[in-house]
Amino acid sequence: MSGDLDGLVAPHVGARGAFSSRCLLPELMDDPALPAAEHRRALAGLARINLVSAAAASLRRPLAHLCASLPAGRPVRVLDVATGGGDVPVRLARWARRRRLPLYIDGCDVHPGAVAIAQGRAARHAVPVRFFTHDALRDGIPPGYDAVISCLFLHHLADAQATHLLAAMGEAASHLVAVNDLLRSPLAYAVAWVGTRVLSASPVVHHDGPLSVRAAFTLEEAGALAAAAGLHGARLRWQWPFRFLLTWRRP
Repeated sequence: MSGDLDGLVAPHVGARGAFSSRCLLPELMDDPALPAAEHRRALAGLARINLVSAAAASLRRPLAHLCASLPAGRPVRVLDVATGGGDVPVRLARWARRRRLPLYIDGCDVHPGAVAIAQGRAARHAVPVRFFTHDALRDGIPPGYDAVISCLFLHHLADAQATHLLAAMGEAASHLVAVNDLLRSPLAYAVAWVGTRVLSASPVVHHDGPLSVRAAFTLEEAGALAAAAGLHGARLRWQWPFRFLLTWRRP
């Protein structure tokens, strides 16, 4: 596989018109025929990228505010949709343990191999995060969660699917929806092209990272999706590096 990808080069990122609209192309990580070893290697690379880009850290504040707004000591149930290798919920669980916050975190993913990797990560870090196989787009989001979160999943979806997912997250969450995802721009593309090669040896990550930026939303587009999904009053803010955080609290 790496031989097929080594020839990929970054396009001329100064061509701003090329980023004026989304370009949703198939990514290798979404291919069910991707060999298990390459899948594991790619998830490890994504976990490293998520750490450097503070993906889990961006979700701490809204979750801490949620805990503070509820009766002291009340269990707060959180679901991470499309959890991948589970690095984000595991990091959140470790943070909650240090802060003595009553967070109880689950993660779901459509890929059984990713769920197995996530379960292994939770066991290694001795955190009680529960992972299970589930297709949130096809089967909806299970009820009973105070917060429903997602990281780096929205850009994989067509606009209608993204709206459907946000609406389902809003329906399932008793209190909070929080989404961390990529922003689309020429500079973000260039940073992704370089960063994926610095932070991961996976050719899958090298291939998919820049494509993900081409498929990502702008802040304005993400706001329009939230409005179409019925998440009125959703807040959007830029996150380093070239990501956004969307948060919505149930009125």
